[in-house]
Amino acid sequence: MNKQPLTLLILNGKGAGNEALRAAVNQLREEGFNIAVRVTWEKDDGLRYVDEAVALQADTVVAGGGDGTVNEIATALAMLPAARRPVLGILPLGTANDFATSADIPADPEAALRLAILGKAVMIDIAQVNQHRYFVNMATGGFGTRITSETPEKLKSALGGVSYLIHGLTRVDALKPDSCQIEGPGFQWQGDALVIGIGNGRQAGGGQRLCPSALVNDGQLDVSIVTTQELMTTLLHSLTSDENPNIITTRLPSLRIRSPNEMTFNLDGEPLSGREFNIQIIPAALACRLPPQCPLMV
Repeated sequence: MNKQPLTLLILNGKGAGNEALRAAVNQLREEGFNIAVRVTWEKDDGLRYVDEAVALQADTVVAGGGDGTVNEIATALAMLPAARRPVLGILPLGTANDFATSADIPADPEAALRLAILGKAVMIDIAQVNQHRYFVNMATGGFGTRITSETPEKLKSALGGVSYLIHGLTRVDALKPDSCQIEGPGFQWQGDALVIGIGNGRQAGGGQRLCPSALVNDGQLDVSIVTTQELMTTLLHSLTSDENPNIITTRLPSLRIRSPNEMTFNLDGEPLSGREFNIQIIPAALACRLPPQCPLMV
């Protein structure tokens, strides 16, 4: 009988045919690691598999996919009592892999899987939205959100993260700011926001570093508000300077966003629409295996 702790790899169905991943799983199994694989196919599969991992007393649950898969598995873990939560590992297989990229998780499947199983578990924060939704990496609203949700799957498959920028450049005609009010402890702002980034992690939309100083274990959310309609000027300025006069930034443990019109936020790529969003950080909510000297850690 295999006495190694069980690792349950929950794999997004889009990555099921990844031969490099199959070889990595086989290699680690040959070395004695106890790895079971489950493949998601429909809504709530991730939740069911996390429940199965708990029933099997798995030591680690690995989210194999993009930011949406990491969100799904992390959300399922956050809903468990703290004493029953397995450790979260991350195997980046998506289009953008924004959180994994910011955290310096290896892109190579075998290296990432070894880290997910053998890496040191550290406590990371998770953000809660309107009591029942969560994000690990970032919530984004405004023009960037619309572009992320509208980018064709074929374009994402062919070009990866740069596809969001290319599609965005073709949709500049759809530029429309959201009128809203944002408030938190010691902070209040009201106006027209073109892009809003609320970061536990640093980047979204295939590499756009909306919150370049965010940390996943500081008990804070980094907030960036792009207020200009000169999108191209803002993008070019952000590539050449660390300071952008068109971006308002702050750092808050909680915030409330209200709008007279319906807005949509992407929570790690998963949409949530409404006119009011109450967002708070939950410090040290999950144990996660990240690289040594991970740039997202204090």
